[in-house]
Amino acid sequence: MHTLPPQVLTAMELLEQAGYAFHIVGGCVRDMLLGRTPSDYDLTTNALPEQMQQVFASCRTIETGIAHGTLTILLEGMSLECTTYRVDGTYSDGRHPDSVRFTPTLEEDLARRDFTVNAMAYHPRLGLTDPFGGRDDLKRGILRCVGEPERRFTEDALRILRCIRFASVLGFAVEPETAAAVHSMKQRLELVSAERIRSELDKLLLGEHVTEILCRYGDVVFVPIPELAPCLGFAQHSRYHCYDVWTHVAHTVGAAPRDPLLRLTMLLHDVGKPDCFTLDPDGTGHFKGHAPRGAVLATKILPRLRYDKHTCEQVTELIAWHAEKLRSRASVRHALSRLGAEQFFRLIEVMCADNSAKQPFCLEELPGLLETADYARALLDAGACLTLKQLAVNGRDLAAIGAQGRQIGQVLQMLLDAVVAERASNDRAQLLELAQVCLRELRAGF
Repeated sequence: MHTLPPQVLTAMELLEQAGYAFHIVGGCVRDMLLGRTPSDYDLTTNALPEQMQQVFASCRTIETGIAHGTLTILLEGMSLECTTYRVDGTYSDGRHPDSVRFTPTLEEDLARRDFTVNAMAYHPRLGLTDPFGGRDDLKRGILRCVGEPERRFTEDALRILRCIRFASVLGFAVEPETAAAVHSMKQRLELVSAERIRSELDKLLLGEHVTEILCRYGDVVFVPIPELAPCLGFAQHSRYHCYDVWTHVAHTVGAAPRDPLLRLTMLLHDVGKPDCFTLDPDGTGHFKGHAPRGAVLATKILPRLRYDKHTCEQVTELIAWHAEKLRSRASVRHALSRLGAEQFFRLIEVMCADNSAKQPFCLEELPGLLETADYARALLDAGACLTLKQLAVNGRDLAAIGAQGRQIGQVLQMLLDAVVAERASNDRAQLLELAQVCLRELRAGF
């Protein structure tokens, strides 16, 4: 087993000195058995809430959920949750128990947990407590609910999404009865807050096995994102594609780097395709305008899931640009200027992931995309004028020749576009001369 951090050992020592039983429990035990370093540690004890407060009186604590028996202990930069052994009552809101009953037995406490691999407890001297076969399920790579899946998912509907998130991250198979309940009870996710959905979705998308899980459990993802449902089974009728739209999406998510923003972009990048489909008389399918349509849909989906403004803007922009053709140096300069360096290189990653999930011959596009990235880096290294700040003229210069108000910004953008397109040099005298022309055009209403 993994060596426990000194903060955890200190908390255990305080409980032991006071005469109380204790174990570490849940995900940290699972991770230690898998040979992973846990991201956090949870303790469980037979000490009642008021007794825990006495034990940890010398420590900084937060009464996180003291009514339900949980106390957060802050020890040397680590946050530990310590919870009294308990049995949960009914869950009328599908998230929180209406009541809890404290129990003297560890086994009763473990019985209320979600999956067998999370229903194990460990004591440094007493070893592993595993009443539901969690260790065997870990060895076999199986996710199984503790007891009846329907009861576990009724208690907290988020467990439905947590189940496929664990499958995505751990690469585990979902036990048949648990899998059946995931599908049959998926609509209960409508009871879960957007913030909790978003958190689980982000973790699911970063999983190594995300493609398989999205293919198998797409119907679950469609509950919080119904705009994706029409993609399932939607034939593309294109020589470039070997999958229906949803299967293509699933493969692109797995092909993208493990970056939350990129994975989210791939999940939504083709959401506009079903709305834009046309079919030629010869049976060839087209999705003209699907990128801007997808961007419009993303502006509705992402805020609904409570993504922050920056994420919404970045993902939406990448979706809008993902179908662009960067086949000329002029188009690369234009994209780099409009997107900025960081977002431009994200776009390259998006395009690579997109092409990797098409017909094999589309992989021939990848070297060209890498060359495009190299060209963009060379431009940046050379200090090419790509931004308004790099222009040899500024707003004061334009004001001096008579530009006013909005005209200043408009002319500056026109000058930058001309420099980026190599229709003009970034030369002060030449740009001021061009600015006069631009001003006359604006005043004439062109």
